[in-house]
Amino acid sequence: MSEDQRVVIVGAGMAGVQTAVALREKGHAGPVTVVGAEPHPPYDRPPLSKALLLGQSESSAFDIDFAALGVRLRLGVEATRLRPGERTLDTSEGPLPYDVLVLACGADPITLPGTAGLPSVHVLRTLDDVERLRPVLEDRHSVVVVGAGWIGAEFATAASAAGCAVTVVEAGDRPLAGALPAEVTAPMAAWYGEGGATLLTGARVERVEEAAVVLADGRRIAADTVLVGIGARPATGWLAGSGVGIGPDGAVAADASLRTNLPDVYAVGDCASFPSGRYGERLLVHHWDNALQGPRTVAARVMGESEEPYDPVPYFWSEQFGRFVQYVGHHNGSDRLVGRGDRSGAAWSAVWLRDGVLVALLAVGRPRDLAQGRRLIESGARLDPELAGDPAVPLKKAVL
Repeated sequence: MSEDQRVVIVGAGMAGVQTAVALREKGHAGPVTVVGAEPHPPYDRPPLSKALLLGQSESSAFDIDFAALGVRLRLGVEATRLRPGERTLDTSEGPLPYDVLVLACGADPITLPGTAGLPSVHVLRTLDDVERLRPVLEDRHSVVVVGAGWIGAEFATAASAAGCAVTVVEAGDRPLAGALPAEVTAPMAAWYGEGGATLLTGARVERVEEAAVVLADGRRIAADTVLVGIGARPATGWLAGSGVGIGPDGAVAADASLRTNLPDVYAVGDCASFPSGRYGERLLVHHWDNALQGPRTVAARVMGESEEPYDPVPYFWSEQFGRFVQYVGHHNGSDRLVGRGDRSGAAWSAVWLRDGVLVALLAVGRPRDLAQGRRLIESGARLDPELAGDPAVPLKKAVL
């Protein structure tokens, strides 16, 4: 690319900011503009449901000198339309011409129907969400959390620790029912009671009323505050009519180089899916590590560097009810699940194999398993299932 090419990045979260940083690190000298819908300086999201929510930290702003990098921030500005034929991004503050466009617009939390505008109903995705929820914890409200997924569990952990009366309602028959198999997640149900929260499974919300959540079976649960944690969708609605390829999951369908179907338009992070040769399917990964790794690939492509496909081993972590939970890989398509340790205990792991090859691992309080497992997945290692199932044997010693 020429030195004066204008790069516009839509999204000021991890993926967008890291794309700008990576471009400068790789020597791009032209204008770089980051457009962010929120008015706040760009910040990291993982602390939102942890230290920031509990008031243990004042800020999670990125420690980046954007002025020194020559990166222009347009904050509090929404992207409204893409006109690829004119290479123009329309925004709430007027049009922005581009030579290269990077879509890093993230995802929006899914909300409960009929709850729009209710002051007692919250989601947890942004810094403003945290500011609205802090008084809930400080005043020790009675809280109903809808959804026993990752965010629901983390918020329930924080609210219980703050002294709130917490009830978690989950439509499935166990925590993380849509994410992991029952053998792995069923033991997690006990964590809620141990952490001071009440977990109700098979509980569908019918409606939210003033100071109560009404379930489909007629039960009413007192609630000063309701936190909805039932997932997120790629924030791609504004791209309608632009010609950008959108998959059935609502994500921008990027290729193995994170390019879209439009010339000089890329997509990265929570808003983009990509084809994984490692797993033989298209992946949509809504986690921090993907937003960190993908920008390096985008920057390399923009600068005309290596065409190695983007095919990371997905990774994320969660802190809930005194446990550090880590997951690496992608277990869909596996044919064997092997446990390491007592799942009713404080530390255990589960490994997934496909034709003997390690494809995914969940570690609870066993960081060494995670570290070794990640390297073994990356290398395509084949494991002896019996050795892999012995928690006293390091995973790397189970390699055939």
